[in-house]
Amino acid sequence: MSHGVDIAPSRGPAPPDNAVIAALTAALDKLNRLLMTLSMIALVLTALVLTYSVVSRYFFSAPTDWQDEASVFMLVGVTFFTTAYVQFHRGHIGIEAVAGLLPRRVNAVRLFVVDLASTLFCAFFTWKSWMLFHEAWVDGQTTSSTFAPPLWIPYSMMAAGMTLLTLQLLLQTLARMTNKPASERAA
Repeated sequence: MSHGVDIAPSRGPAPPDNAVIAALTAALDKLNRLLMTLSMIALVLTALVLTYSVVSRYFFSAPTDWQDEASVFMLVGVTFFTTAYVQFHRGHIGIEAVAGLLPRRVNAVRLFVVDLASTLFCAFFTWKSWMLFHEAWVDGQTTSSTFAPPLWIPYSMMAAGMTLLTLQLLLQTLARMTNKPASERAA
């Protein structure tokens, strides 16, 4: 845990011991890094779209009707496309009050149970997200604004992002199950 400004980017966890899981983790990490870069660009674009909207409305009395949906859609993409990257670096908020109090083996079991429960929850959320996407696609659902963009766009980003998060959690859980104990790895 860091309480200051990190100058260098975090390297992430050590590669898993299992070669297949390590290769899949490396491939997913490359995809996650690409999505992180695209998400950074989308955040800048969102700021520009909202700034343009305010300037055009205030100075030129020319309101826009598309900026809200465009901004929200980009923010949905940013939110869901970055979750797997954050999970890879174990950057999600966690309560570690008991971690220091538990014996090492008990803490390892606790971490495994948390990873497994998170994987199962995210798998369910992923399935529901794909169902929302399918409904929006088949029914031709749109937003209620005059711009009326199709709702399958944000639902597809949500479903794809949750799929990546579930895969990341699954790979981390499998790595935890197949990795050698720390005492054997150091030898």
